[in-house]
Amino acid sequence: MPKQEIDYTFETWGQQLADFCRDVVRSPAVLVGNSIGCVVVMQTAVNDPKWVLGVAALNCSLRLLHERKQAGLPWYRRVGANTMQRILTNKAIGSLFFSQIAKPRTVRNILLQAYHRPEAVTDELVELLLKPAQDKGAVEVFLAFTAYSQGPLPEDLLPRLTCPTILLWGTKDPWEKIEIAQEWANYPTVDRFIPLEGVGHCPQDEAPELVNPILEEFISFFSSEPQRPK
Repeated sequence: MPKQEIDYTFETWGQQLADFCRDVVRSPAVLVGNSIGCVVVMQTAVNDPKWVLGVAALNCSLRLLHERKQAGLPWYRRVGANTMQRILTNKAIGSLFFSQIAKPRTVRNILLQAYHRPEAVTDELVELLLKPAQDKGAVEVFLAFTAYSQGPLPEDLLPRLTCPTILLWGTKDPWEKIEIAQEWANYPTVDRFIPLEGVGHCPQDEAPELVNPILEEFISFFSSEPQRPK
């Protein structure tokens, strides 16, 4: 079978997730996402609502480098982001850049920026995140992602959701500021906006004792054996 190039967009990822629910889970499911994964689960819920019972989004990416938002950034950040994206389109430079960041020390330092609780950044976590970087094609996926400033914003998808939706947010997230995200609580489609005190960008790792009970309560509202769509 000839090799086929695939553009990995949110539509692609959303379709993959819907296919997983259909072919593997074999029933509609509650989808939980973190960061950019929140946009993926929202896209799935918008495009294939019959496979989505509910959405729980944890510290959703604000997509501040999206082409429609860059105009609101300081000029130096806007120019810097565009310059970096252009540089990384050179495969040799992009591959070198990827090889430098796909190292335990670099990954740990990035996590220590995102996580408010440093004790949550364990060797096991670093190893888990580095493992996909060894896969064939990892460089191409990384470079394609860094160049992707299009597609939907969360603000585009949230008003179109038709399933129960909750947003959880670590108050100490240095990347996705809760002050901006709190405006999303005003969307009629958002059932609850839940601040999580003292945690950063990945609250499910930093404070599972806070996150898990909320998710368990949310999931409990749905039938344990939902009817499969016809």
